[in-house]
Amino acid sequence: MNKRRKLIVALGAGALAAPFVSFAQTKGKVWRIGFLTGRDRPESLDSSGFGVFLRGMRELGYFEEKNLKIEWRFADGRYESLPGMAAELVRLKVDMIFATGTPAIGAAQKSTTTIPIVMVDIADPVGAGFVKSLANPGGNITGLSNLNVDISPKLLEMLISMVPKLSRVAVLVNPANPSTALVLKSVQAAAQRVKVMVQPVEAQTPQEIEKAFSAMARGKAGAVIVPREALFLQQMRLIAELAAKNRLPCISMLLEYVEAGGLMGYGSSATDIYRRAATYVDKILKGARPGDLPVEQPTKFELIINRRTAKALGLKIPQSLLISADKVIE
Repeated sequence: MNKRRKLIVALGAGALAAPFVSFAQTKGKVWRIGFLTGRDRPESLDSSGFGVFLRGMRELGYFEEKNLKIEWRFADGRYESLPGMAAELVRLKVDMIFATGTPAIGAAQKSTTTIPIVMVDIADPVGAGFVKSLANPGGNITGLSNLNVDISPKLLEMLISMVPKLSRVAVLVNPANPSTALVLKSVQAAAQRVKVMVQPVEAQTPQEIEKAFSAMARGKAGAVIVPREALFLQQMRLIAELAAKNRLPCISMLLEYVEAGGLMGYGSSATDIYRRAATYVDKILKGARPGDLPVEQPTKFELIINRRTAKALGLKIPQSLLISADKVIE
């Protein structure tokens, strides 16, 4: 991690540890939080990443049906519904909006300039125009980024290590989510340096994901990179099945992808991100201004490899990857 990132993390830790205004005047208040995401509603909130956020809130003294009311809004992958959902949360006069993913954060930003917004799972908050800078966000938005753009070249590097003769890699892109285009651009820059061709393939629905893999096969892609994105998370089992069917080594920023049968996953832990997000919510409810809280970046990234999938694809896992792996699924 470079000096700039270390400084930002240090600033963020300091800001979150700083004392805030008294909470006494809000005794007895029920805080209302609008939760906005492009993802689908999980069968069980407690067993999902959202459950980690809820547990983090409980640890900080917030309990649903006691002093916390959460207005859940799930777009189920239909990003066009997010602006209406965000507007509805504003009409409900929520105390804060918790938004996950670039499309949801963008919808929340356009809906209000006064209600605090805590963002999670954003690749480039500065480039997206959500904050002025990581150290000094300004405005009514702060939260946690995922550094997906920065780690994109690392995913390509790992694929090349797994598939030494790789000459063409496909990148799955959801045109409705600008962050996936940023990942594509980063991969293209890294691929140019190692003389690997990049095949962008778009998909906004499960049906389009199936067509995308057919296009990859026709284009003779030798491997696939799948960015962290709500639709792709929802369809990670389908993506794993299609990658296996087309015999395409695939690496994703979604660690859950490997548990679903995918080959490799590399990225930040959603568990850590959502737990930290609860701390941001707590500080803002206690009086901190979002614009004064530095955007936090992950400092740890995990590598998970599925040995069964590698064997099915006829791939030998390099010792360098095995040594680096945080988990190997046998």
